[in-house]
Amino acid sequence: MTNPLDETPAMNGRRGPLPGLLGRAMSRLYGAEVARRNRKFDRGIGVVELDRVVISVGNLSVGGTGKTPMVAHLARILLGAGHRPCIAMRGYKARPGRESDEAAAYASDLPGVPVIARPDRATGLIGLFASPDGPLVDCVLLDDGFQHRQLARDVDLVLVDATRSPFEDSLLPAGWLREPVTGLQRATGVILTHAESVNRSQLEDLRTRIEAAGSHVLATCAHEWTSLDVHESGRDAVEPTSWIWRRRVFAVCAIGNPGPFMRAVDRSVGGTLAGSLILRDHDPYEDRTVERLLAEARAARADSIVTTSKDWSKLRARRWELPVARPRLALRFESGEAGLREVVLGAVRAARAEASR
Repeated sequence: MTNPLDETPAMNGRRGPLPGLLGRAMSRLYGAEVARRNRKFDRGIGVVELDRVVISVGNLSVGGTGKTPMVAHLARILLGAGHRPCIAMRGYKARPGRESDEAAAYASDLPGVPVIARPDRATGLIGLFASPDGPLVDCVLLDDGFQHRQLARDVDLVLVDATRSPFEDSLLPAGWLREPVTGLQRATGVILTHAESVNRSQLEDLRTRIEAAGSHVLATCAHEWTSLDVHESGRDAVEPTSWIWRRRVFAVCAIGNPGPFMRAVDRSVGGTLAGSLILRDHDPYEDRTVERLLAEARAARADSIVTTSKDWSKLRARRWELPVARPRLALRFESGEAGLREVVLGAVRAARAEASR
């Protein structure tokens, strides 16, 4: 079985992309630039104010913390309350003529919700608002927006993966932090994710340290599988999670933090995986990579492959000799869901009340 630490940058541990003395020196320079940039935005320089409520979902670190399922969850809350959100994102590593992984996932999961995927999110949003559909949109969900301070926001939510405490990390490139943990002071609140992967004392310690850093934990949630979408013999079917129990499963993913996904596969299989292949975040799955994946799955005598919905958006066009399952994820809130709803919906209500005056 392929060792995950051989296949992904050492995000699974604490070593950054450039460890050692050089990395620490570069981190100091990087930190000085982050501080300069934040001081500029604190003064409002280069910040665009939109005429819609902006709800930002972001994090402190490079790699996955669960932003995509959280943004989708908030979109459903807003839709359920009669609002019309859109989603704005950078569209990271989108290939020419194709959607990014996250944009494709949103299009599949939230049909009818406009998605703007471009580095200049303000220009993209202004273009959407000027289109025939624009007047219907009353709020913006900003995916990966904590450091994208060119857009003013009404709500600033920061996700912290409970399995990867930012207090045990360093600034890029010595570590994986985009900015120091003191940045949490400007957050509306913090949401702890992947609570299913740590024990209660770890959660409480993280909560205490976040409060000491100047913010507060608004909610805590776990990620759980509700069912599986299984592609087999050219057809798709929805199966219970028990479908993979005791199968010889080969797992593959190219996501920022593969640990929680791999642990969830282990739990669902109920035994040892036949094999796994963990690739760098946003890997494009070139032909040779897919050939390698299939060769390793055959060598492991796997009878099925499990991957994520983001990965499947780049793999679905291929022919598969084995069934390919990908889990449907849901967020299960352990605390704070009602408060989170009130923060999000309250911001839109307040904007409507202000506009009616």
